[in-house]
Amino acid sequence: MSAKLILIVEDEHAIRQMIAFGLRRAGFDVREAMDCREARQSLADQRPDLLLIDWMLPDMSGLELTRTIKRDRHTRELPIILLTARAGEGDKVTGLDSGADDYVTKPFSPRELLARIHAVLRRSGTAALDHVVEFEALRLDQQGQRVTVDGQTVPLGPTEYRMLEFFMTHPERVFSREQLLDRLWGGNVYVEERTIDVHVRRLRKSLEKYGLDCLVQTVRGSGYRFSAKTH
Repeated sequence: MSAKLILIVEDEHAIRQMIAFGLRRAGFDVREAMDCREARQSLADQRPDLLLIDWMLPDMSGLELTRTIKRDRHTRELPIILLTARAGEGDKVTGLDSGADDYVTKPFSPRELLARIHAVLRRSGTAALDHVVEFEALRLDQQGQRVTVDGQTVPLGPTEYRMLEFFMTHPERVFSREQLLDRLWGGNVYVEERTIDVHVRRLRKSLEKYGLDCLVQTVRGSGYRFSAKTH
């Protein structure tokens, strides 16, 4: 089994490095972000198993980032532990009400943080997605994040996977580039609309080998639709 991936969102370099060092020693795979913008980019590239988010970040509060992640259907199941120097009962309630799965106050020991991480991962494991979506010959396993055609794995990048997952769960509907950007990246991230065209081309190229690229259809002047029908 591959190592669990943890994304650390912390602007203080020394603290971030200390946490990352301890997690790697404990066998975790680690990615780092110094602010919310980097965190969103990292989420778009690769889905972590858990996020450690500092409350006080330079571009947006970790509290708001937590709320944003929990509002998005593609990321709302991700477990989050808030890290903060705020130790008051009201702050803890606010943090947990934002959607965080746990709350650790600074300063904390590496052993305590590891124990909290293991506990949250155990709890979240029972709530993990266990759903398979099928469309024509395509089979998408949301828990394993794996796409197959007749048992053969379809190699997809993280963004193409999320795009295909969205299309397969919303077939026969036309979505504009703006709508797809909002669903795949969220409203707080600036990405050009033409970026959607690039990822659609990559998705079609991956499906072409199986003769399924025709499922991703261009609707002139409107956007894209996922359909087996010829409209």
